[in-house]
Amino acid sequence: MKLSELKKALKTVITLNFELPGGAMVPPHFHVTEVGRVTKHFIDCGGKERTEELVNFQLWEAGDVDHRLAPQKLSDIISLSEKVLAIDDGEIEVEYQGETIGKYGLEYNGKNFVLTVKNTACLASDACGIPLEKQKVKLVELNAGGDKTSCIPGGGCC
Repeated sequence: MKLSELKKALKTVITLNFELPGGAMVPPHFHVTEVGRVTKHFIDCGGKERTEELVNFQLWEAGDVDHRLAPQKLSDIISLSEKVLAIDDGEIEVEYQGETIGKYGLEYNGKNFVLTVKNTACLASDACGIPLEKQKVKLVELNAGGDKTSCIPGGGCC
């Protein structure tokens, strides 16, 4: 989800609800403790220099269960962050405390903001020698199209 999509969705919600990948909800008394611009400058395993820029949100739960962050307050925090930090309309990454700090993508399902699973990947698979994953095919599906020229058991071709 891009920042512009989040800002648009915030105009339509009454309460902020964040859902974890397994379906559990982030407790309603969470706080957004950081909004930032994160730049990652690195070299991949193939030796190529890369830069990645994200809009970062950090969700945090406190013992203060009597307060909720309102959508307008989060919009105000985002506006201030855009001005002060020169944040562009980038992809959002959300940090949330589990056993350690987890990093998630963000989507909106029309009701909740959903933290989505992020995965690591080799960015230079062509340069570092990792073979492409082989396509798995079920033998019974090889003649699924009814091709009469294919050799099938009992077809008399062998």
